[in-house]
Amino acid sequence: MKPPIDPAIQQAALLQHLGWRTKPGILGQHAASSQSIHALLGYFLNDRDSPSPFPGRDMLVDGALFDWGVAPPLEKVIASRAELDALLGLPEIYRHSVSVIEPWKNVGINLQGEEVRASKNIAYILQQVADADTILYPVWQSGVANPRRLASILSAGLATVIQGGNPSVHDAASFDGANASLEDILTLTDELLLHRSSSSGPSIFVCLGHQLAAASHIRLLKRAVREVANVTHLPLDPDGTAVASLQRVCRRIAEVGESLPVVKNGKVLAEGWHDTLFAVAPNEQIEVGTRRLLPYQRRGDSKHIPGELRDTHALVADELEGVIDTMLKLERELRIEMFHSDEVNEEAALFANWAYQLLHDTIVPVRYEIAVSSLAWLLNLPYAVEILSQTRVSETDWTEVSTTCIYYKDWETHTIRRSFTCQFHPELMADIRDIGKREGPRYAELKDNDGVRLLVRLLYHGMQE
Repeated sequence: MKPPIDPAIQQAALLQHLGWRTKPGILGQHAASSQSIHALLGYFLNDRDSPSPFPGRDMLVDGALFDWGVAPPLEKVIASRAELDALLGLPEIYRHSVSVIEPWKNVGINLQGEEVRASKNIAYILQQVADADTILYPVWQSGVANPRRLASILSAGLATVIQGGNPSVHDAASFDGANASLEDILTLTDELLLHRSSSSGPSIFVCLGHQLAAASHIRLLKRAVREVANVTHLPLDPDGTAVASLQRVCRRIAEVGESLPVVKNGKVLAEGWHDTLFAVAPNEQIEVGTRRLLPYQRRGDSKHIPGELRDTHALVADELEGVIDTMLKLERELRIEMFHSDEVNEEAALFANWAYQLLHDTIVPVRYEIAVSSLAWLLNLPYAVEILSQTRVSETDWTEVSTTCIYYKDWETHTIRRSFTCQFHPELMADIRDIGKREGPRYAELKDNDGVRLLVRLLYHGMQE
């Protein structure tokens, strides 16, 4: 009879085979921690000209080796169950790392004809700025076997970045050829939106991720309406008052959602929230290149949008601070890199914000009744979604929803937590190339780049919450 294999020896052998480091960080003499990473993010944001905190190491390894799965710091790629199991045995690693989800193998083809794998840029920036490790989840390759479990793992880290990609949220067939369907990825996005808690890191949804988040808002609201309609009683609601209140509000949400059109250039693209183009639709024009980020404001003829949606958004904008809106006031002009052909519809964003607010205000007085029912998941919904900025595509066309802040309000303490979405790629330089195909930017270049500063600021503030 063979003696049982020591799990520790088995784990060590697996890690050696995978080539994984077990100490967070690569630039400093000491292991990186959430505290050191947060402090270095703050140091980076403090000004635009201070020197690198890692003298002599302000550019990472040879670009030829800077690719996922080749060598540190990009060695941790979770492309199979074996790698996920290995990671779960290393909480000291994943709790001090940023996770990146790739819904597609690239974020598009640049003007040089190159596939752009922007996840490498995320990893480069975070390592260079704060010695923060990155773990890659290429779900287009691995699939999404258990979205809820994966979201729980991701939320235990410093932050999760959901990357861009070529497919369209309004076209399920565009995801053909990958091991994760549109439905798989949307279900994971649903779970990420529901997992933002006082013990989780923020999520940052980029480009396609931004569009996936918009679609998930509508999915979650539809689910709320559907499940509330099917509830006959709540355990702590003997007279049915709470149920009646919830059902009344959900009927109103459904009424507006079913009748709200999406209009572009005077043409109706979607007739209500059941239309595949309601949340995300093609841009009037493809938007590629450097754009100035402008504060969000109402534009054009929007008589088809109910006034209560506009009013609710104005109240949220006045009440809450979404980081990006503050940057637009305090920083110099913010210039970022656009690289997309679809966009989030303004109507859908305003609707989601209004509906979340309505649900929240209705749930507050009956939250104890809900907490012990099948509707308890409603307590995990966002509090609000604020549109923060827009970009100008041409003289007549705009990307009205360039960024959003997703707010969560703690039911008992009323503290606010935030996640963020952006249509653009803050991790890309003006050449729209990924690190490895181009020389890695030095610390000084990163420090003065508007997109990089925005990305770092979102992480910095999100980690505080």
